[in-house]
Amino acid sequence: MSNANAKVTLIGTKLARIGKEFVFLGASNECKKCKLRKACMNLDVGRRYLITGLRDVQHECPIHESGVSVVEVVEAPITATIDSKKALGGAKISFKPQKCDEKDCGSYDFCHPVGLRDGDKCTIVKVIGSTPERNCRRSLKLVELKRSTS
Repeated sequence: MSNANAKVTLIGTKLARIGKEFVFLGASNECKKCKLRKACMNLDVGRRYLITGLRDVQHECPIHESGVSVVEVVEAPITATIDSKKALGGAKISFKPQKCDEKDCGSYDFCHPVGLRDGDKCTIVKVIGSTPERNCRRSLKLVELKRSTS
């Protein structure tokens, strides 16, 4: 494996590209009887993953018309907003999504990022800067977070 934290899993061959990010959505009904289920369903539902390696192995799959490929994945860093007072590179935080229901706001997806849950322990990898939404009443910064898995 190219990364000590990487997991080996299966993904649709058409999607199997280094650098591709995806959110693991879990099993479908067709997966219940599949002999490869354990290799395919070894990720955490709702988490965002990044493909870091490809292996030259493919398998047939009842869901993916081109079959599945063996890939190495790690949890992807996630861009999110946090309180600007806590936005220090390298800091360890407990993630809290912003309490805001303005779904048409330019920062909404960063305030409610897919792949992070309330209370997740994270490290601030990088402080990116201001949020895309200039009219926000909150004092927020855009940061790149990496979830602590241990």
